[in-house]
Amino acid sequence: MILAIVKKELLQLRRDPRLVGLIIVMPIVMLILFGMALKLEPKNVRMAYFDEDQSIFTNLIKTSLWSDGYFDLYEVKSKEAIVEEIRAGRAKAGFHVNKSFSAELIENQQPHVTFYVDGTMPSLTTAMKYHSGSATNDGVTNGMYFSDADSENVVIAEEPFIMDTVILFNPDEKETWFFLPGVIGVLIMQIALILTGITVVREREKRTMEQLLVTPLSKTTFIIGKLIPYIFIALLDFYFILGAGWLLFDLPQPTSHFLMFILAFDYVAVMISLGLLISLFAKTQQQAMFLAIFIIVPSILLSGFIFPLEAIPESIRPVSNIIPFTFFADIIRGLLVKHTLFVDLLNSYLALTSFAVVFTVASIIKFRKTL
Repeated sequence: MILAIVKKELLQLRRDPRLVGLIIVMPIVMLILFGMALKLEPKNVRMAYFDEDQSIFTNLIKTSLWSDGYFDLYEVKSKEAIVEEIRAGRAKAGFHVNKSFSAELIENQQPHVTFYVDGTMPSLTTAMKYHSGSATNDGVTNGMYFSDADSENVVIAEEPFIMDTVILFNPDEKETWFFLPGVIGVLIMQIALILTGITVVREREKRTMEQLLVTPLSKTTFIIGKLIPYIFIALLDFYFILGAGWLLFDLPQPTSHFLMFILAFDYVAVMISLGLLISLFAKTQQQAMFLAIFIIVPSILLSGFIFPLEAIPESIRPVSNIIPFTFFADIIRGLLVKHTLFVDLLNSYLALTSFAVVFTVASIIKFRKTL
């Protein structure tokens, strides 16, 4: 009897070639993609610098940081610009050298160099602090000691200059400030894709689709009517989870509650419309669930939620740019942790809005009022 049940299940699987294809193809695609893309150690991390001294000594520091291969240096016009570049996400680190650096160095006064680092992602912060040590290695400092043979009682400092590290936006390096904003997006993604991913499939399996098809509803009316209730439910869930984060984990308040609402609405609309599109493509609830997983797992691993985007090879980076969660994570961390200006988040907002429009239009085109 057991063998008979086993045979029946295998026959049922064979009659669902899409599901069999997902079972075989999805793991292989993910294995290849993640094997190539997932790296903990990024390279060419962008570093903004403002060198007021412009001397041979500061060139030693810049050359050492550049030759280490970890940082990609570029110059800005002021110390304040360094912070703004990091806030906007165009740089992850920076350093500033005062105009008096050489004069203080010659007098053995241990001048200070300020090293700025983005504290949003604590693991990356630790790595950047470690690699900043290349600016103070022996190859740099050996040529920065000065002594006057004619002077008496000259005390030469153990280090010719001091590197001061300033951690921006998350000075205590709280892991919860990094992970929880992204967790909100992951939870909403799961809820939205599961809720809407089976909505049309369920109508087919319960034989209620026929009743809808004979009504005088246009395709657009049907799709919009399917989207609205789930968008409302997911929005309530978003603020419920966000409120719990504020209450239980002391998450910082956003730059603007209005911008947070726009983000919530945009992201929820994207996920709900994507879930509905999945439901239109899938023939069974199992297929819908597999397609949802196929979207959720890469979204978590390739969006910068866990692994830094800087560590993803350039050949794989375009995949991150077609994942809506990438833009959500960028915006919510900008609003909650970095207090990024709206103008610097505008492209991410536009990307989310574009995803919502594309998925909704695709759902309308895909839907057919025939069985």
